[in-house]
Amino acid sequence: MFGDPGPLARAALAHPDVALLADLLPRNGDTYTPDLLTPQPRANTRDLLDEQVARIEAAAQDDVETQVLTLTRTHWSRPLRATTRRIAESGRMQRRLANGLARFWRDTLAEAWPVLRAITDQDIAHRATTTATHGVGRTLAALHPDVDWAGNAVTLATSWDGEIDATGRDLVLAPSVLGRTGVVIQVDTPGQCVLYYPARRVGAGRERGPGSIAPVVGNARAALLADLDTARSTAELATRSGYAPATVSYHLTALHRARLVTKVRAGRYVLYQRTAHATGLLDDAHD
Repeated sequence: MFGDPGPLARAALAHPDVALLADLLPRNGDTYTPDLLTPQPRANTRDLLDEQVARIEAAAQDDVETQVLTLTRTHWSRPLRATTRRIAESGRMQRRLANGLARFWRDTLAEAWPVLRAITDQDIAHRATTTATHGVGRTLAALHPDVDWAGNAVTLATSWDGEIDATGRDLVLAPSVLGRTGVVIQVDTPGQCVLYYPARRVGAGRERGPGSIAPVVGNARAALLADLDTARSTAELATRSGYAPATVSYHLTALHRARLVTKVRAGRYVLYQRTAHATGLLDDAHD
C-alpha cells in the first residue's frame, strides 16, 4: 500500500530464519496464517515486540505440529516444503521463527518503529474514546466495512462460513499498519480471539493524511525526498535539513538503492533528485 519497501526487506529474506518465517505465510489467495506467528497481544505491555518474540520461541510443540503440519494442509493450496516440515518436526522451529522475526524487524523496520507504533497508539486511543463515549457496539461497527455488530454478535464478511462461540474469551482488537487492508480473525489457538484490522487512514488510498510515506521510509528519508523536487548535493541537503552530511549520505544511498532518487555527477558534486515514483508516493501522502 505504500509502494516498494526497497531492498532491505529483500536482503533480510536471504537469512534462512527469515526465509523460514516467510515460508509459513499464505500465498496465491490462501488466507490461513499459523496463529503461533502472531501471539495474542496482551494489554499494557511496554515491550510488546520483545514479548511477542519470546512467546513465539516458547510455543508448545503440539501447537506447532497442529498449525504448521495439519492446518496448512487443510487450508493451503500448496504443500508444505519438505525442509520446513522437517524443521517443524524437529522442535527447532520455534527458536528459528523467533530469531527470524526479530532479525527482520531489526533490518527493515527498527528505524521507523516509533512512527509505526505511534499510528497504532493513536488508533487505540481513538477506539478507547469511542467505547467510553458511545459504547463497545459503536467501536465494533466502525472498525471496518467488513465488520458489523449485531447486538449480541460480531459479524465478519469473509469467504469462510461459520460461527465461533467467544463466550469467556477476551476479544482483542489489534490495529495493523503494514498488513493487508482487510480484516483477519485469529481463533485457532484455544482461548485466543483476535481481530486484526487496518489502523485508521491506513490503506485508504488518496485519503491518507500528510506524511503517510514516513512509516515506511522513515522520517529522515521522507523529509529528504520532500526536499528533492530539484537536484541537490549532499552538502546542500545537510545544510537545509540539519542532519550531518554522513547521515544524509547514508539515507541517500538507501533511497537510491530503492530507486526513489537518481544521482548524476556535476563537476565535483553528485546531485540527487527524487524519481517520478517517489513524487507519486509523496503526492498520495498529501492528497
